This record gives sequence, C-alpha cells and structure tokens, in this order.
Amino acid sequence: MSTPALRVEVVYAGPAGAVRRELLLNAGCTVRDAVRASGLLESWPEIDLARNRVGIFGSLAPPDAPLRDGDRVEIYRPLIADPQEARRRRAGRARRE
Repeated sequence: MSTPALRVEVVYAGPAGAVRRELLLNAGCTVRDAVRASGLLESWPEIDLARNRVGIFGSLAPPDAPLRDGDRVEIYRPLIADPQEARRRRAGRARRE
C-alpha cells in the first residue's frame, strides 16, 4: 500500500520576484522537507533555514511542523529595516509636507 500524498506549494519572494513551486509529497512531511524538495535552496543561495523564518499561510511555523494537504509553505526574507522606524520616518515626512 502506498503512502497518501500531499499537495503543497512552497513560495519565496526573492529580490528579483516571487517563485512558487507545487509539490506532491508523502504524508508526514514537514515544512523543512517541503523546502528541500522544492529545489529553492539550490536556486537561491541566500535562503538559510537556520536564519530565514518559515510559515504556513502567513503564520510562523517551525521547520519541523507537519504539513497537511493544500498547505502553502512560505519562506520569509529577513527584514531590511525596522517596520516601526520606517513608519516614524514616513510620518515625519508627511508632517513636513
């Protein structure tokens, strides 16, 4: 008897644009398994699972989180700027205009 399969997608929004890979994986696979199977680690050397956060449908998830059929695994890039500081600068510019 074969292991039931899961359909998942792995997405990464790199500096040059977003990449999406659809996969068919065995039941019991984790977020880490999906990222590795996607081939994105080889295509995008800046992705480091020890540094980049990952999530499922916009919610942070540990790399060892189990997947369910239809999940979308997302690989997040580190923030370049602190969001609060960026908002303060925009608000300051808007007040001066």
